[in-house]
Amino acid sequence: MGGAHAQLLLLVLFAWAWLFFAGALARGASGLHPVVLLPGFGCSQLDARLTDEFEPATAAPSCGGVPKGKKGWFRLWNNHTALQEDPTLVPCYAELLRLVYDPVAGDYRNVPGVETRVVAFGTTRGFGYGDPAMKNFCMEKLVRALEGVGYREGENLFGASYDFRYAAAAPGKESRVFSCFLSSLRVLVEQASERNGDAPVILVTHSFGGINANVFLRRSPLAWRRRYVKHFVMVSAGAGGGVSRLQFCGPSSSSPPTDPLSFADTGRSFAGVFSTLPSPKVFGDAPLVITRAKNYSAYDIPEYLKANGFSDGEVARYVTRVLPVTLDFSAPAVPMTCINGIGVPTAEKLVYWDGDFGAKPDEVLYGDGDGASNIASLLALDTLIGADPEQVYFRSVLIHNTSHGGAISDDFALDRLVNEVLEASRAILGQFVATAPRSIHGLKFTEQNKVV
Repeated sequence: MGGAHAQLLLLVLFAWAWLFFAGALARGASGLHPVVLLPGFGCSQLDARLTDEFEPATAAPSCGGVPKGKKGWFRLWNNHTALQEDPTLVPCYAELLRLVYDPVAGDYRNVPGVETRVVAFGTTRGFGYGDPAMKNFCMEKLVRALEGVGYREGENLFGASYDFRYAAAAPGKESRVFSCFLSSLRVLVEQASERNGDAPVILVTHSFGGINANVFLRRSPLAWRRRYVKHFVMVSAGAGGGVSRLQFCGPSSSSPPTDPLSFADTGRSFAGVFSTLPSPKVFGDAPLVITRAKNYSAYDIPEYLKANGFSDGEVARYVTRVLPVTLDFSAPAVPMTCINGIGVPTAEKLVYWDGDFGAKPDEVLYGDGDGASNIASLLALDTLIGADPEQVYFRSVLIHNTSHGGAISDDFALDRLVNEVLEASRAILGQFVATAPRSIHGLKFTEQNKVV
């Protein structure tokens, strides 16, 4: 029986090899598998238009002039040029970006009278940050680097922009905009494969895009994943959020005055505001916020939110909509590489002696990480994904002295990322293992914490 099993295995591998090389011929001279990019938070462009229903809030009277000067669709995010020219429009744009929660529908939506759309879905032309100081924050350099090794926009290189204000909700909870994004992403992946000789795609994500992609894969049928996704490269995304996200109140100290997201009531209104908070699954009982009266761990986040001024309804939405998604973070069951920076001071504990969470912390205690995600969150990938028996291939790459954004913009890190994409495109074993019958999944490969 052992000899017969070995012969059968060789025949199966031979058949897969033939299909692989036939697919390579169909893909043309480049032999590259198609790539679909998902950018990080704030890196997708949004258009807006106003209807007669829109009434400017008292905090944003400048919005009263927007419909007069703008007919039809106009760039809402990121319109750095317009806000530089007329800073009085910043409160208006902050108001237009704000979301409201509809308790009847059980879902988030735009402010009444505001319609929005994602720019250039399916391409990388919808990526970017208008502020020149943030030009390397998104995926522009990665797009150019991929083009330098043979990728071409619309042929084998595609982009999945999304409305970053929305986020996944727990099963059974309404999340119409995010669900539409998942449907559009599924179609895009299928079309990218079809245009390239039915070759499966390589998903490459950064930061919040990786969280969305993980949800996308886990909510797609396993047979679909193994047919359409050759490799998932997740950059700058840990398994459990980061402590720095616990600073909610007031304008961000790192935001320029022309950034609409510097308004606390705008950013706090987003459906995704809770999505990258520290996960109890990763941080456990460790104190993350310290006051004289009480210390808060990841388990105490509902109480911490209430102390930050969030309403009972908002806290309930964190508990029922977001926390189940956070706790469900696990292996996507497709070949996967995680690339993260380390060696950058990263907030590990926030100290507010008097419990005034609306002010800057009295002290910030730093540990290792990429400046946004803590080392605990990055190392947890090894156990929550790499150790999962369903995860057939897993590699974790940690790059010293590299920040959250530097992982897609620093020259050394960018070269490492592009090489990972090329290696995934050439790989045969990963594809075989991903589609193999369960009886030969002993070919599982895991390489954890490869430091470069």
